[in-house]
Amino acid sequence: MKSIKYAIIAAVALMFATSCEDFLTREPINKFAGPTYFENESQLKMYCDGMINSWLPDNTDIGNNGNDVYTDLIASKTCTDFYNPGIWNNVKQGGWSWTAIRRVNYMLDNMERAKGNVDEKIYNHYEGVGRFWRAYTYFSRIRTFSDVPWLEHVVEAEDTLTLYGQRDDREFVFHKLVEDLEFATANCSADSKFHTNGRIYIDKYVVLAYASRFMLYEGTYRKNHSVNPATNKPWNNQYESPDDLLRLAAKYAKEIIDSKAFKLHANYKDLFLSESLQTDETIWGRTYSEELGARHELTRYYNSSTLGQQGSGTKFLVRQFLKTDGTPVLTGDQTINEEFTDRDARLSATVLGPGRKIHKLSGEYSDQNINCTFCKTGYMMVKWCIPDENNFQNSIDNNSLPILRYAEVLLNYAEAMKELGQFNEDIWNQTIGLLRARAGVKNIYPGSAEYVEDPWLRDYYTQDVVYSPNLDNIDLEIRRERVTELTLEGGLRTFDLYRWNQADIIERRYNHQGWPGLWVTADEAKNGFDFSGTTYKFTGTANKENIYPISDTNDLNWTLEPSGAGFLLVYNYKLEWTERMYVRPIPQSAINLNANLGQNYGW
Repeated sequence: MKSIKYAIIAAVALMFATSCEDFLTREPINKFAGPTYFENESQLKMYCDGMINSWLPDNTDIGNNGNDVYTDLIASKTCTDFYNPGIWNNVKQGGWSWTAIRRVNYMLDNMERAKGNVDEKIYNHYEGVGRFWRAYTYFSRIRTFSDVPWLEHVVEAEDTLTLYGQRDDREFVFHKLVEDLEFATANCSADSKFHTNGRIYIDKYVVLAYASRFMLYEGTYRKNHSVNPATNKPWNNQYESPDDLLRLAAKYAKEIIDSKAFKLHANYKDLFLSESLQTDETIWGRTYSEELGARHELTRYYNSSTLGQQGSGTKFLVRQFLKTDGTPVLTGDQTINEEFTDRDARLSATVLGPGRKIHKLSGEYSDQNINCTFCKTGYMMVKWCIPDENNFQNSIDNNSLPILRYAEVLLNYAEAMKELGQFNEDIWNQTIGLLRARAGVKNIYPGSAEYVEDPWLRDYYTQDVVYSPNLDNIDLEIRRERVTELTLEGGLRTFDLYRWNQADIIERRYNHQGWPGLWVTADEAKNGFDFSGTTYKFTGTANKENIYPISDTNDLNWTLEPSGAGFLLVYNYKLEWTERMYVRPIPQSAINLNANLGQNYGW
């Protein structure tokens, strides 16, 4: 077993800057007297509470900067530098801090002092919590850098073999992650003392749900990528095979399903807009409350011309939502007033449709309008957004945020079983069928007489892409359901495209012409279109609230294609995607300290 590692002490000392999507390097809030600590349950709990305080995802991680504002489904005014041609390199790359791993290992190395003072089940629970956090942190590192050092204990300054060695192979490190999660899933408690209405503690269900996500990611990643992106060499298959990982993904998801500890909340919108967490479905969540003075800014983020990326939905996103009769929309030339009729209820809970009421600054309670100053595609995002204009201008949101939901567990189970060749109609009904029933969509199993194929969806994942897998209708419907159910939740869309080896879809967008928004008829292009009592026109003074300024040039403004009618195309800036981008470069700052780290292939 390879045990050569890298310079963690120097890295911690310098506190390398982290990447924008990694929140695991926040400073600990407490310091502990090591020689006398970890001697009883109270001290174990306090240390674990400190990790929750430092690492519990916040609104940024959950709903906006989780990468999904930079995907094929959301148009944004600028893009992350990672996708901008010729910009990203190992000097810009961060995220090589291992403070979190050291903090977890410190607990695991020292908690044996509590043995004999703590009930064995309680002791094992807290060890499981520590090993969960180590796996959680390592998963982020593996996903980012592929080959990384495995650090199982606190590294001391005199351990030069570890400090100045090479990275470990991804498959070995993931195998160690599997060992940690096997222990954590077996030993973390489901007792109510760890499963409170706040849903912030790490309990058995949080561990099982994340274990299912991690195993699905890695299993499908290795099935769809023929090589380790760090080395560009075939997988060595010395540890778990892709199918082994998919069996674990299914096993962990099924354990939650069989526990009956969770169910789908009846109202999808409530999950994202209620001050109280909907704990019947929320497995892990973050409470925000006016009473507690804990607020966030998601509504302002999606309703501001100055904050954030002015993200707006695309026609690609809207077309994925089925009609209530269970059939797909077979044409893209529906206008905004047509396409919300008889559709999956999650559509109007995700993007603005006709008739959504909001509290206006004037005191009125009336229809929400499209604000063209920041919504460039015509599809305003409403998921996470409080329907009150006061929240549009101020960071005062008090809606609590689900971090991980039972719905994702159902989808993980469905996809894992499909990848294993063990999918059937019963599994469909237990998973996707339940999700569609909540959304008011007729449950139709692919292959039945009522099922209508969606040629657009098939083309989307198989035409003009570098990697074109052999997808049947069930595969396509699972992918559809992950979009309609999980859009803008924790970066899942980005990571789905990565594990499916189809991130080039982000780069190509609409034939490299930008993102497609509304379909505009020739008459609407000339005279404007009506939406909830307001007329929107395409001529007039730019940047007025109900004026879409159309440009005749292929630039960053709005264009209609073809001329006179067609999609509203926005943000036609060039993006880049190459195979090397499935893994980030090792930061130059780390290599400067330890040249033995090497660099990832292509960087």
